[in-house]
Amino acid sequence: MDLRRPRALAAVAVLLGAALTGCTGEQDGAAGAAGLGDPYFPGLGNGGYDVRHYALTLAYEPGSGHLTGTADITARATRDLSAFNLDLTGLTVHGATVDGEPAAVSRSGGELTLRPAGGVTDGGTFRTVVRYSGTPATITDAEGAREGWLRTADGAVALGEPTGSTAWFPGNHHPSDKATYTLAVTVPRGLHAVSNGEPAPRRTSGGRTTFTWRSAEPMASYLATLAIGRYETTTSRTPDGIPVHTAARGNPALLGEIPELLAWEVEKFGPYPFSSTGAIVDPRVDVGYALETQGRPFFDRNTFTASTLVHELAHQWYGNSVSPKSWRDMWLNESFATYAEWMYAEDFGGTPVQANFDEAFADAGNWAFPPAEPPTAEDLSGPPVYHRGAMVLHKVRQAVGDDTFFAVLRGWPAKYRHANASTEDFVRYVEEEAGQDLTELWDVWLYGEDRPTGPSA
Repeated sequence: MDLRRPRALAAVAVLLGAALTGCTGEQDGAAGAAGLGDPYFPGLGNGGYDVRHYALTLAYEPGSGHLTGTADITARATRDLSAFNLDLTGLTVHGATVDGEPAAVSRSGGELTLRPAGGVTDGGTFRTVVRYSGTPATITDAEGAREGWLRTADGAVALGEPTGSTAWFPGNHHPSDKATYTLAVTVPRGLHAVSNGEPAPRRTSGGRTTFTWRSAEPMASYLATLAIGRYETTTSRTPDGIPVHTAARGNPALLGEIPELLAWEVEKFGPYPFSSTGAIVDPRVDVGYALETQGRPFFDRNTFTASTLVHELAHQWYGNSVSPKSWRDMWLNESFATYAEWMYAEDFGGTPVQANFDEAFADAGNWAFPPAEPPTAEDLSGPPVYHRGAMVLHKVRQAVGDDTFFAVLRGWPAKYRHANASTEDFVRYVEEEAGQDLTELWDVWLYGEDRPTGPSA
């Protein structure tokens, strides 16, 4: 994500934490946890299973804002389950089945509890189908930044970081549970529905068109997106043959620079981790940020700039392919993407990385808290996560030398490709690659409370 102001997320965290509920069942096994205990969003995600695939069948009416959906979720049980939970904000659930048999459904806040007729056996793969409908919610935080389902005059845009994906489909909405996706979206003829992954041939019948998108690489739910509207869509390829799918209102010239910028990032970060790239640009949306939605980053009316495009494309390696184990690890996403901006400014604009480091170092706002330990959920998108995080990377570069540093830039996303990683994983990886104990560096720059002075600065 690239932010122009911090986002206050504490209210959402409180609501999700309050949604922690227990449930019991008469079947063998126990209830899966109604939350994964994330340090900032304890009620987000669910225990007892691992989602493998979401197949979402949606129909949307822009005039009324009404969404009708069926979520077909394939998962593997990680314990015997008498019941399990799904996250869903708002919307009305009309029924659910597990392996074709009706399941009892109850609800508490943002938690659905499903009780399969015969339970689920540890290690078994099971299929859950949930039918739902309603007007999806727009989640607005205390700073006025919005996520979830954002209506426009002719459609909508769905944005998910950190909890907005709960507004439009039920699931295990924590970044630690990644899955593949298929979306089939039916909208009035003349509109486009754009999502992540690769498009299948569209079908038009009875004045409505169905668009299908398939994401074969695992994706955290907050990175799933859907944009509905009268977009101009294009498909091209990079010189290496990677498809570039774009959707925009108008045809911003910057879209044509995606192949060149992606090639530059491939040189820096290693092979591109997804089957396609592109962008969604909608100037009718004003949320104050761009978002790294997987393979198809989203830009609102004020964020489609070259440096922000570099930032969101860098996230495809750092944050999307290598996803955080918990929201505490968000600095790993944002530090690399911010450092990519610094390197872009040096290579394309003549501004040395050191100059951006010095500017960030001088800004007192970047020292409000350690990047690896934001004090509250609303601090997850604070300046230290971005700019002080990038300073950490620059200090690593100075400590280990350019050869090792650029090997880390490529090796880190290769080692954890399509997986999850934590701050502890990163610290261990860097020290192993460098053959150095960097405890002092981490203590000062990653975890230190105060701005350093003297030679260490």
